[in-house]
Amino acid sequence: MPPDYHQLLKQAKEALPEINHAEERFQLPKVKGHQQGTKTIISNLHQIADALHRPIKHLLKYLSRELATTAEQVNQLIIFGSKIPASKINEKLQSYADEFVICRECHKPDTKLSKEGDIYYFKCQACGARYTFTSKI
Repeated sequence: MPPDYHQLLKQAKEALPEINHAEERFQLPKVKGHQQGTKTIISNLHQIADALHRPIKHLLKYLSRELATTAEQVNQLIIFGSKIPASKINEKLQSYADEFVICRECHKPDTKLSKEGDIYYFKCQACGARYTFTSKI
């Protein structure tokens, strides 16, 4: 007697290769730096800003406000005026990406941000969504 449908289905599922979960196309880099005295020095914030396709000044202003500390740019280094754990900076970078980089409609990072006065214009290059928001920074 030939095998029934459920047996064939079970055999087919067992023969399938194991599913590998693909990583997202957009990977937010982690900060690299160290603490020196009462300051935190970050060495790769420029690379992170490039990965986000956002100006370093905008990113730095956001982080200063969110971390409630001063920030100073010296050559390629960013110096925060207090000790801040890397995990907290990474958390704030993720919040920045969610608010200013990732499209609210299609959830892709292919966006452009422009500013006119106090109003930011956010345009998604992938789906064409466009919206505005006033500057919190």
